Order: sequence, then structure tokens, then C-alpha cells
Amino acid sequence: MSDITITLPNGKVWTPKFVESINEEKCIGCGRCFRVCGREVLELKGVTADGEYVEIDPDDDDDDGGEYEKKVMTIANDANCVGCEACSKICPKQCYTHGAMQGG
Repeated sequence: MSDITITLPNGKVWTPKFVESINEEKCIGCGRCFRVCGREVLELKGVTADGEYVEIDPDDDDDDGGEYEKKVMTIANDANCVGCEACSKICPKQCYTHGAMQGG
């Protein structure tokens, strides 16, 4: 098996790499990746002291975090990912793991 590649109109070959995981230990919940992804792949969540996820509003600047210890980015819709890697390029903590699609 080999990586699936795309030949762009200018003749360059590109290998899309799709989001596989986010290292929640490194993630600071800044939301930069959320804002750069136009495909609704990601979702910002709060994590409680017990490690449970809680819903938060990513656009709420006044959020005091009363129900959770920290914010982390999660993968909500991995099938929407187009492999552009914009999320990992903007991530200040390099939390993302991407992988190429394998073809036969």
C-alpha cells in the first residue's frame, strides 16, 4: 500500500494528511485551530477534574470555566477533514497527529 496523492493543476504532487488525534496533555484550548478549520472537524470542550468532557461555547469570551478545569480541542467530525493540516500549522503547541490515506 502507498499514500494516496493528488496532482495539483500546477503539476505538483500533494499528499493530504488527515487529522488522527490531538494530544490533550499539550493542548491549551486556545481555539486557533477551531477558527482556522472551515469544515467543522473540531470542537472545543471543557474537561472536569474527573476527566469528563463538558460542553462550552467557543465564542464566549466571558466564560469563567466554572464547570471544568481546562479547555481542550477534540475531534468532532473526522470524516469532514480534507487533509489540509491548517489546524496543525496554526497550533502553538504542536498537538496534532495527521496521517495520509492509504491506497491499494
